Amino acid sequence: MAECGIEAMPLSPETLKLYEAQFFGFTPQTCMLRIYSAFQDCLHDILMTVEAVFVRKLAGEKPPEKLSQQARECTSKLHAFLQERIQRLSSRMDTLLVDSVLSVPPNVLLPEDGPHKEQPRDMQELLELEGELGQLQQCYQAEVCARQALLAELEEQREVQEDLDSLLRWIGELRASWMQGGLGDVQESLAFMTRTVKHVRDVMQGITQKSSMLDHH
Repeated sequence: MAECGIEAMPLSPETLKLYEAQFFGFTPQTCMLRIYSAFQDCLHDILMTVEAVFVRKLAGEKPPEKLSQQARECTSKLHAFLQERIQRLSSRMDTLLVDSVLSVPPNVLLPEDGPHKEQPRDMQELLELEGELGQLQQCYQAEVCARQALLAELEEQREVQEDLDSLLRWIGELRASWMQGGLGDVQESLAFMTRTVKHVRDVMQGITQKSSMLDHH
């Protein structure tokens, strides 16, 4: 591909025409660079085609190497001459196309900027709106934290309820076992009661700890 020949200079936001870039979807400078690049490619292809036609007309399908070299030198000189003329005209082309064609008039707005024109707001109103948005965001974050804490508390309550239900089922099964099988001898009954009381005490201690944690919430 041929070189464009247009040097890219650092541009300020005003020179970049950022509103035009938002409106068109590309910057005017990018469009011009693409035009120059496409023009250079076409010029290069045309010169190569013209060179091949002249060489074929002069020497047929198999030209001598010297003639091909001379033709290539002439083509390079012509390309350099045309390139110099293009660079001289580039500044005027930029002024015409960028400032007159690829520019957005002041009375033309993007669709999303329409409400700002219909209901203009001063800086104080914008600051107040930003403050209100900040407060709403803080309230929303507080609601999210409260909801998470409530869900955690409900989960702990569910675990406590499961422990209570398990204890009640265990006591019911124990009572049914006593009624069906009898108490047995005294020593075995005392040992069984001791284990039962210890198990009940451990379960109740766990439930009490979970309940105290819920009270702290």
